Amino acid sequence: MIQSIGIIVNFAGDSGSIKTQLFFDQTWLAGLFLTVVYTGGAVLVMWLGERITDYGVGNGQSMIIFVGIIATAGQAIVNKFAEIPSNLDAIWELVAFVLVCVVIFFAIVYVDLSERKVPVQYAKQIKGRKMYGGQATHIPLKVNQAGVIPVIFAMSFLQFPLTITYFMNSESGAAAWIEKWLSPTGTPGVWVYAAFNVVLIIFFTYFYTSVTFNPVEVAQNMKANGGFIPGIRPGKPTSDYITKVLSRITLIGALFLVVIAVVPLVANIISGAKLSSLAFTGSSIIIVVGVVLETAREIESQMTMRHYKGFLE
Repeated sequence: MIQSIGIIVNFAGDSGSIKTQLFFDQTWLAGLFLTVVYTGGAVLVMWLGERITDYGVGNGQSMIIFVGIIATAGQAIVNKFAEIPSNLDAIWELVAFVLVCVVIFFAIVYVDLSERKVPVQYAKQIKGRKMYGGQATHIPLKVNQAGVIPVIFAMSFLQFPLTITYFMNSESGAAAWIEKWLSPTGTPGVWVYAAFNVVLIIFFTYFYTSVTFNPVEVAQNMKANGGFIPGIRPGKPTSDYITKVLSRITLIGALFLVVIAVVPLVANIISGAKLSSLAFTGSSIIIVVGVVLETAREIESQMTMRHYKGFLE
């Protein structure tokens, strides 16, 4: 709702602009109507995402974001093809875009599927006349445990100053200062934006990993079931060992997310923002690849469940 009000105020503040026509007239009733429409549209999209999650395959909201990114990128590529007859440099821009995307796609898939396997051995237990345990297994610790969440959180925080400019006149000094110093399109603001992006991604990677994975609980469950890591005592030494391993691979995952998020930004700077017309952002690429991998896992899981169900019947 706050963002809706900011967008409407920004539209109404540009007198003489074509955007003012979207405001109908500058009355409080028109503003209230548009606020309800914008906010209702956002809630409708969230509701559709939840319905897709309940009745479809994969996360519905991620699928909606995925479709939006693909549609935007596809239209941008079509427009770039249309520029080729009048601008031969568009060919090299497309070639560079495709090559960089292929490399980044491969890197994201490789890291997303990478994991550190911590070996676990279960002691043999005799219950009655049967012997239980004695098998060897492992704890899979994913390198990118947090997924795309840190990038989205960091992007949301960095967009907050730009959201404030919606409530200002586009020609005001404060809006110009934010655009210059805290915007991915400003100079030298793009470097400040990139530096904050790096710090926030690393912070949110560790934060989200600590929320979703609890080494103490894992160590307690292992101890209760007679499991132990070879060479490590059960209990607190086990949790300390898992924490140390997790912190190291989380750093690798955080640096990977930093590279994926910042490299496209630097590429846009070097190319003079030519690649920005192709929707070339690290967060978009991570979301696209992540949604594809998640959907593929969901489909494989559904097929496996159906196979077992048919076998049991």
